[in-house]
Amino acid sequence: MHWLVLPDPRKNIALAFQDLPSARAWLAQQPQAQPLQVLAALSLQVEAIDGGSLTAPLTLELLGLLRTAAVPLQENIEPRYMRKPLPLSDEERRIFELAVRFWLRLGIAYLRRQAELPPPARSLALNRAACALRMAAYVYFQAAYECPLSVDRLLFGVLAAASQDNLLAEAQPDRDFRHLGDSTIGGHLAWAFLLRLIDPYRLTATQLTVTNRALSRWRELTSFRSTPDSDPRAHDLDLAPLFGGPLPEGIPRWLGVRSVARKIAQRLEALKQGESPESLKLGRELSGSACIRLLEEISGSLQAHERESSTESGELALAFGGEHAYALLRGDYLNPPDGLDIRSSAIAHQRMALFGFDQVSQLATAVKRIDVPSEIWTMIDGLLIRAAGQTVTRRLSPCLVATNRHGTPRLGVLFGLQIAAGDVLTGGLHWYEGTVEAGWLKRTDPLERGAPRTPVFLIRDGDELSLILPISVGARLGVGITIDGASLEHLLPREVLERGVDFVRYACRAG
Repeated sequence: MHWLVLPDPRKNIALAFQDLPSARAWLAQQPQAQPLQVLAALSLQVEAIDGGSLTAPLTLELLGLLRTAAVPLQENIEPRYMRKPLPLSDEERRIFELAVRFWLRLGIAYLRRQAELPPPARSLALNRAACALRMAAYVYFQAAYECPLSVDRLLFGVLAAASQDNLLAEAQPDRDFRHLGDSTIGGHLAWAFLLRLIDPYRLTATQLTVTNRALSRWRELTSFRSTPDSDPRAHDLDLAPLFGGPLPEGIPRWLGVRSVARKIAQRLEALKQGESPESLKLGRELSGSACIRLLEEISGSLQAHERESSTESGELALAFGGEHAYALLRGDYLNPPDGLDIRSSAIAHQRMALFGFDQVSQLATAVKRIDVPSEIWTMIDGLLIRAAGQTVTRRLSPCLVATNRHGTPRLGVLFGLQIAAGDVLTGGLHWYEGTVEAGWLKRTDPLERGAPRTPVFLIRDGDELSLILPISVGARLGVGITIDGASLEHLLPREVLERGVDFVRYACRAG
């Protein structure tokens, strides 16, 4: 594998132990109440072992001991960087980088030493390397930071070595991840590649957790092939695009996922028949309808994992959140910000009641529009980019956005946010089609008269009606909603179509 160049091992780190008894004694001295400090020490010792001159069998035993100590620490710290607003704070980023460093260095150490073992003895080292590198990639997905190509190349390195020695299907028990049962090298690699192919950055934190759990259960249903299966019922995914260049000879290029696709279809059918996600071993985090939307998204990704790219380009001034989206679409604030004359908003609502329009700017002779706080993003071939250092505002997706494009206000969703190289924030953008009307929830309690109004958005797309509400409203399916400022007053939510960090979109019927 001349194409795979591992990072040079560090030779300047003192090894704190020389055998298993002294390693256990060293671990017992670590401050267990300080998980970050202990994980940093474990990572340093992994690098010391990798750069040392211990025998390969002893190296594997010591790495396994440190791995066992690290697993509960990783579980302890992951909530501190898991899908936080981007970019991460300095402390969150430090913790994220510590987690990545441990798993990446562990994977490299296993991969480097496997070559020193006879072929039959390489299975354990390659299995642990695949698992560690999969975990490193998953940490990137959890933090919504771009997973570098080097991690994919290392995974392909494990694939090439295991394939060459016919070890992909050899199972190994794993006491550190007992819930996985016996696992194969091919299973770990398929799990990592599948998660990569479905674009995990599009998923919310909860969706990512559920997806990762599902793929862990289905990982062994896959198969690697050098050529696609000729069976017309086959379902093979091309892994070459993940390599970032021509795939070297000897590496299986195709991942067979027919059985995984069948599992997804079976669970979709069961969910639509009323079975609960928990009964289908999908967990309790998502409702049945939310699981259906997620599995349909995953299924679509497996059908065509190379998504169609947009050609839209240019600068966009994006306004974030329902309040600013309302102001941009209607030309006035629903709830005037501090310092803004509240009379302008009150007069606008009076105009709406009397004349059917709420802003002088809606008259043919009017040119006045208010300034809505916004951020400048750049769209390049469908990819939305915010340059590093432009603003300190942190963002979390999917979130509601609006812009005024060529004089036409538009409402949409910013999704798939991630931090790319150079601390650049990137994401995707989906615009709602049809007619979008900005209104507000009608107040029924006299005590609410002085409270801020709640913005809502009615979308008419052909014969379909949907309503966007702030996530804090807590609307219930089948319970009517009354709104003002739109062409319809009474709506009945039928189904949740979409859920973001600051909004929920419901399919509705007039009623």
